Amino acid sequence: MDAPEVIGRAAAGVAGTVVVLLAIRSAIRTFVLPRPARDGLLAFVFTNLRKVFNLFAGPAQPYPVRDRRLAWFAPVGLLLFPVVVIAVVITGYALIFWSLGLEPEAALRESGSSLLTLGFSVAPDLPSTLVAFTEAAAGLILIALLIAYLPSMYGDFTRRESEVNLLEVRAGTPASAVYMWELAHRIGALDRLDGTFERWERWFSELEETHTTLPALAFFRSPRPSQSWVSAAAAVLDAAAIRASTLDRPRDPQVETCIRAGYLALNAVADFFRIQHPVDPRQGDPISIPRAEFDAVYERLRVAGLPIRIDPDQCWRDFAGWRVNYDAALLGLARLVVVPPTPWVTPGIPHPRMLLETEPVPADV
Repeated sequence: MDAPEVIGRAAAGVAGTVVVLLAIRSAIRTFVLPRPARDGLLAFVFTNLRKVFNLFAGPAQPYPVRDRRLAWFAPVGLLLFPVVVIAVVITGYALIFWSLGLEPEAALRESGSSLLTLGFSVAPDLPSTLVAFTEAAAGLILIALLIAYLPSMYGDFTRRESEVNLLEVRAGTPASAVYMWELAHRIGALDRLDGTFERWERWFSELEETHTTLPALAFFRSPRPSQSWVSAAAAVLDAAAIRASTLDRPRDPQVETCIRAGYLALNAVADFFRIQHPVDPRQGDPISIPRAEFDAVYERLRVAGLPIRIDPDQCWRDFAGWRVNYDAALLGLARLVVVPPTPWVTPGIPHPRMLLETEPVPADV
């Protein structure tokens, strides 16, 4: 070989090694690393796949159509990512084999045979054999990581959705913070509803960990089209904010710690997906809910017979002071995952009508 070809093959060997190491790092970040870490290859796969899905599940489509089609987005992306990683590894090792003297076609065949342990190609010399051994080991590790990754993800998904499903009993469909308090008052369960916030504080803590270390989880949609983890989080946080600001009941620190756990979790997930939100919001900063809508809710709760504080202006200031902590992150995540029409999350969606005394209530509340 002449000097230019030697230099070219050496450069290809270095480039192939870098490509393989980057692909393996991507797999470790996605499957193993127990902390938030944005990965370029995973982002590339999901971002471009979302563009494809938007062609037939974009905003112009009715929500039921979008929900039905986007339900395939996360599973397809999750299965496509290992395929892309394997293709990148094969390409990187093909460059390494070519740098060792194999012709391009033979190098690609040797790389594919080694990674997939097919055995139809035999390395011609000792250096190529050693490289083939490393590629075969890398292939086995990647498959093992994928096998271990899927059960873990679906376990986290199941735990998330169990609370989302239970919330329907208390908050209706779509989930409504106002309906939650009306129903609890109707059946004499205000004290029991206060105890719900402790469970949701743990839910938010788990959400922050799972949806930043396993970001694909954010795009897995609830089994029921009318439900969403974002909508459920909004209903619980708004219910807690109403409890802390508007209801005339003794102060409950558990309610306030639930709100704090909620906005820390939502802000962390929003940060991972680079959704802009105020870093240090202050009471008095604007929120997405108009004062008129809050006044309507205040009146509804009063008419329903709940104990309400007598100063609506102070109630509004306190409610807005809680909501401002999670408002921007909540709406950004709602747009990202495409939530069902939900009060105070989707623009223009009112709260459900007030629960009437003659209406039946769920027996298991």
